[in-house]
Amino acid sequence: MGGYSPTIGIIGAVMGLIHVMNNLADPSKLGPGIAVAFVATIYGVGLANLFFLPIASKLKTLIADKVQYQDMVVDGIICIAEGENPRNIETKLQGYLR
Repeated sequence: MGGYSPTIGIIGAVMGLIHVMNNLADPSKLGPGIAVAFVATIYGVGLANLFFLPIASKLKTLIADKVQYQDMVVDGIICIAEGENPRNIETKLQGYLR
């Protein structure tokens, strides 16, 4: 959504400018069309930068942490199944916490 939101804002801006071009003969209708163009752009860029991209960044961090935890668990289980020394297992799993 962070990538598409500005594009949708630009589409709204183009639509607003098309509305302006259709009403060039009547100057009283030019203002609303230009306003729609600017507002659409602001909404698209604003939503991307203030809402969608920060949420995406937070989700990426949470997912990376979860994957690292699951890798650590699988590594620990494999080491136990192979009968490794508990101290070696502890040392190996401490590497995940750094």
